[in-house]
Amino acid sequence: MKADFTELNRHRVRTGRMGSDDSEGRNGMFVFRTGKIDLICICSDGYGDVCDWEHVSARARGLDLKERVPTWEEMCMLKDLFFEPEECVVQFHPPHSEYVNCHKHVLHLWRHKHVEIPRPPPELVGPVTGR
Repeated sequence: MKADFTELNRHRVRTGRMGSDDSEGRNGMFVFRTGKIDLICICSDGYGDVCDWEHVSARARGLDLKERVPTWEEMCMLKDLFFEPEECVVQFHPPHSEYVNCHKHVLHLWRHKHVEIPRPPPELVGPVTGR
């Protein structure tokens, strides 16, 4: 997760039930306006040594207040805002017996702080050029 949250703090929700201030570091709610869509995120850096997972949850809301699941492009933008370019971040599809769905329009980005997440070779995803 990015060490410098200066830019992100401009988007921090500072009042209300989810309000926080800069002293919370990477933990809090953030809202990003992209055209006619707000991307509403809750970020957690794992609270020090309490948890080994960094996490960003996100949902999209139009100016008409209708909510939807964020697009791939929106999730990529959030990945770049919250995480370093070379950090591997994942979205999990757990076994059905472990599903937790508190909000039907929310997607999650996860990164383990101490374990490199295994991933398939790029060649299995598609043609690799320019490497």
